[in-house]
Amino acid sequence: MRLRMPSSRAGRADPADLPKLGMPAPTPASPLTSDEHCVDTDPTHQPAAWQVPMGVRTASEWSWRMIIIAAAVLGALWLFAYFSEVTVPIIIAMLLTALLMPITRFLARVIPRGAAAGLTVLGTLAVIIGALSFVGSQFSSQFSDISTQVGQGIDEIRSWFRTSFGLTDSQVDGWIDKAREQLSSGGGSLGETAAQAGLTVTHLVAGFFISMFALFFFLYDGERIWAWVVRLFPRTSRDRVHSSGVIAWGQLSAFTRATILVAAVDALGIGIVAGLLGVPFASGVAVLVFFGAFIPVIGAAISGAVPVLLALVALGPVQALIMLGGVIAVQQLESHVLQPFLLGRAVRVHPLAVILGIAGGVVAAGILGALIAVPLVAVLNAVGHHLLDEEPLPAELEEDLEDAEHST
Repeated sequence: MRLRMPSSRAGRADPADLPKLGMPAPTPASPLTSDEHCVDTDPTHQPAAWQVPMGVRTASEWSWRMIIIAAAVLGALWLFAYFSEVTVPIIIAMLLTALLMPITRFLARVIPRGAAAGLTVLGTLAVIIGALSFVGSQFSSQFSDISTQVGQGIDEIRSWFRTSFGLTDSQVDGWIDKAREQLSSGGGSLGETAAQAGLTVTHLVAGFFISMFALFFFLYDGERIWAWVVRLFPRTSRDRVHSSGVIAWGQLSAFTRATILVAAVDALGIGIVAGLLGVPFASGVAVLVFFGAFIPVIGAAISGAVPVLLALVALGPVQALIMLGGVIAVQQLESHVLQPFLLGRAVRVHPLAVILGIAGGVVAAGILGALIAVPLVAVLNAVGHHLLDEEPLPAELEEDLEDAEHST
């Protein structure tokens, strides 16, 4: 069979140009055969001006990683704020669970776990409702006396201003009228204010019931809930996640127990001073100081200012100064004795970290941020040391870990 070669007229190759048998095939010419068009990609052969220093490379790699981490943290904060009607009650329920879990475990020795958890929640509700009812009854019974004392105190303050600064009644009344006008003009419409107040009350009621339901299930089935969370992680990292959770829970429990002791001492001390001076609504002041002590630094300052103001308007400047001295003495006792021995041993966090954490919490989430800043810093510090330093678990936490593993 004879092969027909295509003709060169048709735009194909000429048979004469084909390679002969026995001759080596020519290598295709590279488009960059000359030295003028070759580029040396070896970094050791490049000029020094073209090379990126290793420090700049390292900084750039750290920079884009830190940007991603910051974006993730901001995204988490945004989700936390967006679902605040759910996240805030859950956080409050976790704090209450850390405080009340020993009571539930004690009751579970004699009654079923569900009944123990329900009884603990009902007891917590009874204490909260009882405290609020006591404060309300004290306020209603002392309202007439308080109003009379406040009027007399305002007259004494006016006379003190007149004698000390040379002011007249007309000047003081003019300032009061201006303040009323500014408040009335900047207050907005009454309908909008009422609508916002109603919405806030609705959120508070809904959040309260969410907290109570979450508190019951955390007390009743907290170990299984945590086991379900641990199973979301890969098998190779479940042990470290589990131990980190035990460390975090131990820190949170220690913080709540120490804080409630500090709050009780603050409320008792300031309440006794207010009662001895005859400050009106002294029992309500003690309750306010107790709840305010759960917010470190800020709560103590705000709750301590209330009895001073009541003493000023009801009893006069001298009693207000004595009340201020009593508040300062109690807070000094808290900061120099109670905090180092109780919170210092329970939560090993430097005071500067506490202050910075509270400031950051206030900026991020207001009063709630100040409330959870210290336990969050303590948990992160303990878990960070546990993971990075590979520290062994304490003996008591080892027992909790074994109990949790057997329960799952």
